[in-house]
Amino acid sequence: MSIKTKIAAAALAALAVTMVSTTSQAQAKPPGWVFGVGAGIATAAVVGSAIAASNDPYYYGYHRCGWVAQYNAFGQYVGRVRTCY
Repeated sequence: MSIKTKIAAAALAALAVTMVSTTSQAQAKPPGWVFGVGAGIATAAVVGSAIAASNDPYYYGYHRCGWVAQYNAFGQYVGRVRTCY
């Protein structure tokens, strides 16, 4: 089989699955407790990642930061970089 035939077959199969799954009637229900749990987990993940990204590294009760000279591959000075260790 050529690639075009494989793509056409996959697209046709996806279309058939979509048509079969959408022929039933839709029933509207109010969101249950599962929606609340999912929303809480998603919110906690977003807030937790924002807090983790905003903090400086913290090692052994203190951290030292300073400016270090940056050089390119030819040994030429290109600027300074803040480094914490």
